[in-house]
Amino acid sequence: MQKLPIGIQSFRNLREENNVYVDKTRQIYDLLNTGKFVFLARPRRFGKSLLTTTLQELFRGNKPLFHDLWIEDKIDWQPRPVILINFNDLDYLSQPLGVALTDYMDKLAKTHGLVLTTAHYKDKFRELIVQISAEQKVALLIDEYDKPITDLLENDEKVKDHVTTLKNFYSVLKSTEAENLHFTLLTGVSKYGKISIFSDLNNLLDITLDQRFATLLGYTQAELEYYFADRLDQLTQRYTMNRPDMLALIARWYNGYSWDGVNTVYVPFSTLVFLE
Repeated sequence: MQKLPIGIQSFRNLREENNVYVDKTRQIYDLLNTGKFVFLARPRRFGKSLLTTTLQELFRGNKPLFHDLWIEDKIDWQPRPVILINFNDLDYLSQPLGVALTDYMDKLAKTHGLVLTTAHYKDKFRELIVQISAEQKVALLIDEYDKPITDLLENDEKVKDHVTTLKNFYSVLKSTEAENLHFTLLTGVSKYGKISIFSDLNNLLDITLDQRFATLLGYTQAELEYYFADRLDQLTQRYTMNRPDMLALIARWYNGYSWDGVNTVYVPFSTLVFLE
């Protein structure tokens, strides 16, 4: 029996450690052929970080990690440079966000064997993209783009300052778009921040309520019953319930989200904890 990936956000770790992976690669394939700048909002604990790390390994051309998944024989697996920015990794609570971004850009550059010569976080971001994409356009993945805002909603002054900083930071995407970026995905929990922060980025495709990607994150009913069949068998035995009644009860508690008014999905984290 495969392990349940509770709290695992790294696609590489999930696959290498024999955890259950609900195959979303067919929709990921569609996502890659939808637009160049894509935005997706979903609640926390819904698999956004797993999505970005899945894309990271895909762009790196790590085909063995995708063995037996839908996408395995659908792309050429030629690697390209990837920049993954995860705002969960930034310390913006004990220092200004601008300082945190400056340090983070230098750390990212170091992982790519580069040294940035500019001083300001915005300039460092642009320099990072330009240097990494010197030979091939880069895939840019930004996870939890709005976390410095949503974490501080009760502090109006701090939020205002962070909105200004992020707007300045993300404006780089406009200037580096044509020559340096192959694909860009930004994820977060809010859409309100998108309006002000990305006002300069007028070609951002918002797929939050796009019917094509309504089940990109979260588990559908069919996925729950297929990928977790062995766990469901255990549950019916433990609680001496028939499967339809058990499924109805699980759905009542965890199958509460819909992004297109038609398809419903289970909250991944809560569902995994329950099954465990």
